[in-house]
Amino acid sequence: MTLQDLLAPIPPERFMAEHYDRAPLHIEGGADKFAAVLDWAGINRLLDMTHVWTETSLKLVLDSVPVPPAQYSVKATSRDGAPVLQPVAARVQDWVRRGASVVMNDVDSLTPGLAAVSDALEGAGFGKAQANVYISWQSHKAFHAHYDTHDVWAVQVEGEKTWNVWEGRAEWPIAHPVFRGQPQDHHERAKGGLRAKVHLKKGDILYLPRGWYHDALAEAPNSVHVAYGVHAPLGMDLMNILTERALHDPAFRQPLPRQDGSPAAAYALTQRAALLGQKLQDFARDPKVLEVLAGFVRDYRFQRGGYDLLTARDGAPAAPAAPAPVPAAPPPGPAFRVVPGAKPVRRGNEFGLKTPAGVLVMTLPEVEASAWVMARPRVTEAELRAAWPTLDAPALIVRLREAGVLAA
Repeated sequence: MTLQDLLAPIPPERFMAEHYDRAPLHIEGGADKFAAVLDWAGINRLLDMTHVWTETSLKLVLDSVPVPPAQYSVKATSRDGAPVLQPVAARVQDWVRRGASVVMNDVDSLTPGLAAVSDALEGAGFGKAQANVYISWQSHKAFHAHYDTHDVWAVQVEGEKTWNVWEGRAEWPIAHPVFRGQPQDHHERAKGGLRAKVHLKKGDILYLPRGWYHDALAEAPNSVHVAYGVHAPLGMDLMNILTERALHDPAFRQPLPRQDGSPAAAYALTQRAALLGQKLQDFARDPKVLEVLAGFVRDYRFQRGGYDLLTARDGAPAAPAAPAPVPAAPPPGPAFRVVPGAKPVRRGNEFGLKTPAGVLVMTLPEVEASAWVMARPRVTEAELRAAWPTLDAPALIVRLREAGVLAA
């Protein structure tokens, strides 16, 4: 995957000229654009890696309020012997039934699909790309209006979500208590007026420059997006390089002039500060320092992947695995045309499908499957059965036909 793949059909040159670090951008894509990045089956496989999740890597949020980890976890011992709070599937799913959003942190190296987007962003030179998965449910908002201390690339992989993008932008905030400790009432004042309501569908992507105010709410029965936070190298990183260079200059290792309140002592400190400032200015023009700085910016990315142990040992790459046999596909059966106009609804703990003929009461899985059907122009029973194997596909198709959602 490349930056061009992510931005398509927007040319990268247009993105760099009009949007990068300047303005938000919504790019519509086909439903299968990010199919290889993550889906519901992939989410379950990740969550089943029980030992990698702790109270810091897996979080729950219900209507903008964090759920205390002790309410969905148990005390456990990690594989390296450290005490942790480990999430329990039954407790997590109980909170999900109540509407809690699920946040899976630091997933950018866990699968090739997730890593592909990170590699594309880092390969474009934007900085270090770290990914979190956000799973939310209709009418439950996980976070109030806020900004992030990094650029955000929101990749919508399942369901739909509406984002409020506000006019306000914090001036290049960083991950420091000065910015992270601001109260919510400050954000409500600083977010400004509504710039745009962006409706993300499966396959869409939303770019938000660092500091841009936003919040979001799931519109379909469910929503899953992968938020890639891209941390660019900063001017403050140059200060670290200059500090390393200053270690080799005796002037920076000398004690500063003692202050006794006299004009002479104050003058001596002023002169020393001017001398050191001039030296820093000279360091910033030093070709060797600039060479180190250029390398730092060029290589500012996370190191992930790159292993091939057999090649390292024997000098020959491992033979590719033989492809698994592909079972013969069942006959597709009759196709049904999806008639627009139906909409998933929720009233308290009850779910249903609002159709021209009235509200069709359903279970949550049936509503989710129906939303999947309505996102397509046509569907067959075999496709529905393959996508939702635990449901009675023929019965659901009959109900949707009787409600006027499907037509022959």
